[in-house]
Amino acid sequence: MTDHSLDENVDDLMPDLDGDAGDYPQDDYDEADYDGGQEDLAARRSLRRVAGMRTELEDVTEVEYRQLRLERVVLVSVWTSGTQEDADNAMAELKLLAETAGSEVLAGLVQRRSHVDPATYIGRGKVEEVAEMVRATGADTVICDGELEPAQLRNLEDRVKVKVVDRTALILDIFAQHAKSAEGKAQVELAQLQYLNQRLRGWGGNLSRQAGGRAAGGAGIGGRGPGETKIETDRRRIHTRIAQLRRKLREMDATREGKRAERRRNQVPSVAIVGYTNAGKSSLLNRLTGAGVLVEDALFATLDPTTRRSETADGRVYTLTDTVGFVRHLPHDLVEAFRSTLEESSQADLLVHVVDASDPDPEGQIGAVRTVLAEIGAAQVPELLVLNKADAADETTILALRANHPDAVVVSARTGAGLDELRAIIEQRLPQPEVRITALVPYERGDLVDRIHKTAVIDSLEHTADGTLVSARVMPALADELAAFARD
Repeated sequence: MTDHSLDENVDDLMPDLDGDAGDYPQDDYDEADYDGGQEDLAARRSLRRVAGMRTELEDVTEVEYRQLRLERVVLVSVWTSGTQEDADNAMAELKLLAETAGSEVLAGLVQRRSHVDPATYIGRGKVEEVAEMVRATGADTVICDGELEPAQLRNLEDRVKVKVVDRTALILDIFAQHAKSAEGKAQVELAQLQYLNQRLRGWGGNLSRQAGGRAAGGAGIGGRGPGETKIETDRRRIHTRIAQLRRKLREMDATREGKRAERRRNQVPSVAIVGYTNAGKSSLLNRLTGAGVLVEDALFATLDPTTRRSETADGRVYTLTDTVGFVRHLPHDLVEAFRSTLEESSQADLLVHVVDASDPDPEGQIGAVRTVLAEIGAAQVPELLVLNKADAADETTILALRANHPDAVVVSARTGAGLDELRAIIEQRLPQPEVRITALVPYERGDLVDRIHKTAVIDSLEHTADGTLVSARVMPALADELAAFARD
């Protein structure tokens, strides 16, 4: 996975500055082809535009898979705190989100305010500037770097005369495009419906009130009726669909919990790979296990968690899980909808926190990820910080990060640098078997011997006439099961 730095300077955009489990042993794949065939990525890019099928004067013969017609957007952000560099980074990230959603960014506008305007987000004067920019550039969408209240959304659309979306709607749209599994699609739909439920709009003045007789300007016959009921009908349908999705997700949660319980019963340690979106989590999983997970230089390229089996140098088995990426101000509805998926992180034995060391603000990424981890109850899980993309990062930046985080590991998932050290540290940080036991296990209890091989540190093993004589350090639960066969 490569660095997602922008080709253009962000300043060019801102004219006014006053945004399931599988078994893949580590040695069974070709190191040079750790990303696999990437069929999913090929499918994403397979759609081609037919020349001449548009009304614009220019024609584009090839676009990204999600762009039947590129939306032309203007970005708007309110700078309330932080430095100029923070404002530039926020706008650069909003630009990347907009492009990932399938749009062409034409311009950007940032306003410095102590707080957002409660009526229009940016204030009356800036609304007129945005409207002029929309007319001058021919944009058809305005994207705001914040979560807009329904009234703010309505007021902006009424004044700029084009579609207005906020950061939450933009991220939800990206998730809807990239969700593949049934669970992922249901989670995204649930988040979208919860977001939409508070932002339903009626039919305006035409159905704004009940009318009868000579009321409402003499409407008379044909004007009587229940008034505006469509919005209530829509809201009721949304509530019904939300209930159906939650019921469906509870059934899927039971399946996921069954898999977790099986791993816990077998005492298989779990490692969750977490981090900011596009930090290289999927690339790292591919390098460590040969999983072949889709890798793309885009935000939120993979949403569905992928779990793969790996082994330590002494033969103990553990699992590695690639989780959904985080982002600054991750929408609350998404956190709620993806809670069952994010629980993979809160129930892990170790978090491998991947950071894009080549990003302009890696410390900001670390803070954003830890904020989300605290929300889902994973703040207390042991963390191993991994500085990825060392091949593209500035040496000064890496030195500064190492100074602030002395225990961090510097790697490059693209070149493979530092991965041997990372594997060794992960093995050291995994739960270690504590109970030393010597047992003569009967041959009919081969299941216990198998678990000893997978989870214990074996000192000696001998096959005798009466069974398998093994001396090892095991987990407490396995020691209880072996107590009946213990020998001095």
